[in-house]
Amino acid sequence: MREYKPINVLFFLLLTCVILLPLVYFAPIDGYVIFGQRFKFLTWGKLLTPKEQEKLDLDFLKEVVVSDINDESFDAQIDSTQTELGLPTKSAVLAVASQTHLEQNDFANKQLNSFFSELKYIAQKKQKLSVFHYGDSQIEGDRMTAFIRQRLQSQFGGAGPGLIPAINVYSTISFGHKYSENFERKIIFGKEKLSTKKYGAMLSAATFRIDSLAYKEGRPTEAWIELTPSTKGYSRCKAFTNVNLFYSDCVDTCVIDVYENNVLIQKDSLLTDGKTHKLSIKFDKTPEKLRLVFNSKTSPTINGISLEGDVGLQMNNVAMRGSSGTQFSSVDYESISYMHKELNTKLVILQFGGNSIPFFKDSSGVRSYARRLKRQILFMRKCTPNAAIIVIGPSDMSQLREGIYETFQFIPYCIEQMRKETLDAGGSYWDLYNAMGGKDSMYAWVENKLAGQDYVHFTTKGAKKASQMFYDAFIDAYNKWDKRIATEKETKFDNE
Repeated sequence: MREYKPINVLFFLLLTCVILLPLVYFAPIDGYVIFGQRFKFLTWGKLLTPKEQEKLDLDFLKEVVVSDINDESFDAQIDSTQTELGLPTKSAVLAVASQTHLEQNDFANKQLNSFFSELKYIAQKKQKLSVFHYGDSQIEGDRMTAFIRQRLQSQFGGAGPGLIPAINVYSTISFGHKYSENFERKIIFGKEKLSTKKYGAMLSAATFRIDSLAYKEGRPTEAWIELTPSTKGYSRCKAFTNVNLFYSDCVDTCVIDVYENNVLIQKDSLLTDGKTHKLSIKFDKTPEKLRLVFNSKTSPTINGISLEGDVGLQMNNVAMRGSSGTQFSSVDYESISYMHKELNTKLVILQFGGNSIPFFKDSSGVRSYARRLKRQILFMRKCTPNAAIIVIGPSDMSQLREGIYETFQFIPYCIEQMRKETLDAGGSYWDLYNAMGGKDSMYAWVENKLAGQDYVHFTTKGAKKASQMFYDAFIDAYNKWDKRIATEKETKFDNE
């Protein structure tokens, strides 16, 4: 083996520098294009004055999130029966000063005020309404939704985690869930699809495989879903006394047996006209274990199971990992509109944009995405004609470039276009990106352990922080409406 003297190594390094320095000195910022491929080199300017990581001093990140409003704080002041029914906590004073606000035009403001009017007296009138929180992986596992739900239900009433999927693939602390191995998940935003497109309001559903031997022998196939209340989640989502099973595509006899703590309490059959329907089950108190057993020769489509209290607000988490939020209009209209009507949906929150950010190549791609999102907002307005719509824009996201974490180039322009199209479609807009601190703020969130090392997703603590900021902006809008209504009543009373 040949040995190299130090002078040989030094000569090699000097020769390499002589070859590379002209390339670096004359290298354009965008690099060289050779045979259709782009090759980038470190430029002379960057060699002499390398970029440094932008470290924003965001003092608000050190602020502690308001208490979780768990059993030891607010809900301990009323007994468990009241919580299961969904009654509000009288002493839950949840309003705090907000550093951000909802952006609206007159139409969006009118729609949201109409929602506030119903929300204020929902428990007093012993009624229920639903809020749907649709989003990408930032909300999966009920991360952001759970925090917002707990606050709203404590203040205005409501219990239970709301509508949950027949098959849950995301880890969650909001409910316990098991199902038989022959159940299969079908999603509008994935590969396994339904030919009927009857996904319903969750944009996902489930069917069970029919056993071939049982089918040949003329016997039904059995499948089951088992649900238990949360043991680790927020206090409000642990309690429910009403269960609503949504289903469609039932064209053959399907018997359903309902078990509470392994005891058969109800035997029923699903309607066989193929349309979307609801089967309701009522309990005196939260069941420790609920098991739904299906027996049929042809599987119906299970569109979701709603776990609710008797009155108040139900907040439903619909996470769609990898989705850009442009698939709503691909769902069968009858199935999605039926579920929203039955659940009395009065507010729809759409939290998307992050999955499209890395793929934008130019500004025209951004505008195209924003226009497609606008069509989805209009479709949701059609499905929920009396509901307000709020769009939560993408968070800051960073990519590693030349050793520095920087905000993706098209995020600011995407937010600008999403805001424009949202307002044009009659929705309200909340800017999560600027609430975080704006450009290059994700690095500070990661440094404070509020976001993961992918520089995209929040940690559990970070999701809670982002949720708190949205709730503050939302409840600030409610408080302003409430104060204005009270002032108008006083003025009217004084005039009389």
